[in-house]
Order: sequence, then structure tokens, then C-alpha cells
Amino acid sequence: MVVKTAFRVIEIVELFAREKQPLALSEMARLLDMPVSSCLGLIRTLEEQGYMYETGRRQGYYPTGRLLAMAQVIAAHDPVLDRVKATLEELRDAACETVVFGKFRDAEHVVYLDVLSAPQRIRYTAESGETRPAYANSLGRALLSTLAPEARRKLLEGMTLAPLTDATLTTADAIEAELQRGAARGWYGNLGESIPDLIGLAWPLRIGGEAYAISVAGPRYRMEARIDDIAAMLRSACLAIEPKTENPR
Repeated sequence: MVVKTAFRVIEIVELFAREKQPLALSEMARLLDMPVSSCLGLIRTLEEQGYMYETGRRQGYYPTGRLLAMAQVIAAHDPVLDRVKATLEELRDAACETVVFGKFRDAEHVVYLDVLSAPQRIRYTAESGETRPAYANSLGRALLSTLAPEARRKLLEGMTLAPLTDATLTTADAIEAELQRGAARGWYGNLGESIPDLIGLAWPLRIGGEAYAISVAGPRYRMEARIDDIAAMLRSACLAIEPKTENPR
């Protein structure tokens, strides 16, 4: 269920992040495909609450620093990210590839809770808050491995397993077999199944009883020869975070 007003406010914030400049009311309404009167009501409310200001008469609107200040306070007190951030940074620095931390958003999708980009110019890029289909994603595979076999089978059989590349596994049997191989070798992977020439390795962990996963992703030409080494770093990072009493596997 999408609450329309809340969705529209998020759209306005994302619009400014995308456009990176002040926008006139009419331009905002056009870009958001929204009636001018509705757009004005939202902008006026944001302005009254200190989140938006008019840059000059008829020069457009732009978010104030309050939005960033609130976001920074929220991020600084995230109880989960606060616990994992240092380890994720260490893993990124050791692997020299992009590290992603995530969990199930719903039964079929993974949400990226944090993304630490690799230092190289050619790298896997993503943003916190993005979602991916679990069946063709290394984090998703790791999270699927934490489910009971019967529940996992039912979930996979109810998914639309569409091919994203020529390498995508598109049957419940094939994905289940890959999960079994992943458990045996010590990493769950996405080898070009969502993006050609991209390799992602992941491993699950539990925090406060909830299943999460960490992945390391990068271009095939750098990752392929280092899979075993990176997988070992990945498992060590998960063990460093989760209490020994919590075992997702």
C-alpha cells in the first residue's frame, strides 16, 4: 500500500537530488506529473516546516540544510549500521571492491541498507535504499539460505524468475541447487546473473535475531581470480559482527 502524500514528498526530495538546482513550481509539477495546485500545497508545507525555501522571487525553490541535518542525525543513530559500519569499512579496504549490507525488504526483494564504494574508478555502484530481486542477487541468495527449506521452496515457486542476463538461473530447482553449492563452498554468488561481467559474493549473518547479509561486488576481470580470498574475508567480517550464539545457517 502506497500512501500518496508521503510518496509525493519522497518524489520531491529525489527530484532535487536528481536535478541539483532550484526549480520553479511549474517545472516541479511538470517533472513530477502532478497538478500545480497539489505541488504548491506540498511545497508550502515543506517551506513552513523549514525544509524548503524560495531562492528568490520567481527563481524557484530548493531544500534547506535542515533536510541534511535531520538525515545525518538519523544515520548517526541507526542501531544496526552503527554496529556494522567499522567492519564493513575494513572489508571494503581489504577487498578493494564495493561492499553492500542488506536484508529482505519483502518476500521477493532485497533492500540495500548501506553501500561502501570501491576506491577504483571501474567499480560496482549502487545506493542505499535500492532494491533488487532476491533470486538473482548475491545478497538475496545468502538471505534465502537462512530460510527453512520448505518455506524457501514455496517462496521460489511463487516468484517470477525472469532472466536478467543470459546467465540468470530461472527455475526454483536451479536456484536451490546453487544455494546448496554455496553453503558447501562458503559463499553465495551472482556471477553475471543480474549484470553481465559483474561478480557478487555474499554471506549471511544475524543481528538481534534478524537475518542480514553482506556482499562484495566488482567487475569479473578483478574478482574472478580472487573469489576464495574475498570469500574468506567476507566470512570473517560476518563472524566479527554477529554474536557466536546467533547462527543464520
